[in-house]
Amino acid sequence: MFTGLITAMGEVTALTRKEKGARLFLRADAIAADAGLGDSISINGTCLTVVEIRGNLLAFDLSDETLTSTNLGLLKVRDRVNLESSLRLDSKLGGHFVTGHIDGVGRIRSRALSGDVYKFVIDTEERLADLLVEKGSVAVDGISLTVVEVLRNGFSIVIIPHTAKMTTIGYKDAGDSVNIEVDILGKYVSKFLNKGKDSRFMQTLREEGFV
Repeated sequence: MFTGLITAMGEVTALTRKEKGARLFLRADAIAADAGLGDSISINGTCLTVVEIRGNLLAFDLSDETLTSTNLGLLKVRDRVNLESSLRLDSKLGGHFVTGHIDGVGRIRSRALSGDVYKFVIDTEERLADLLVEKGSVAVDGISLTVVEVLRNGFSIVIIPHTAKMTTIGYKDAGDSVNIEVDILGKYVSKFLNKGKDSRFMQTLREEGFV
């Protein structure tokens, strides 16, 4: 479990393909000293396990599923990635609950500067847009952000200068891909409503005019 508050950025040093999956090597100066084998770390919002430590270098194994369902398979040497260590019981919860399980890959439609903030419009699948609400939370490449507008096939966000400087979103532009994780509350509510749409409880809500 994570909060979406990025600890630091790391740098890709290698992405080695294997028969199945790949191994990702990162230079992670800010978190390597406290990392241990088996620790969970969010890489661009994807929960991965530390499998090797070489000084300030951390290695992670990527499954075929991870390569196809996230943007990690597109990484190149010297690319920056967002890093966040897993949430501890004594940690401050300043963002929102982020599981590290990516729901889909979005693509930046536009990036526009307005004053000192950037407005991004991100295209995504309609099924994900349906789970978003205005002023609700969404994780973009692991960054906890607030949804400004919900579109039919996407959404918009506003990035303040600090976030642009301290995370990879400041280096992204139109056409770039981003990992999307919608708020877990939205997923549970959606499943409950869809699975229980014919239940007596839902029938009562409809009779009373609530749905």
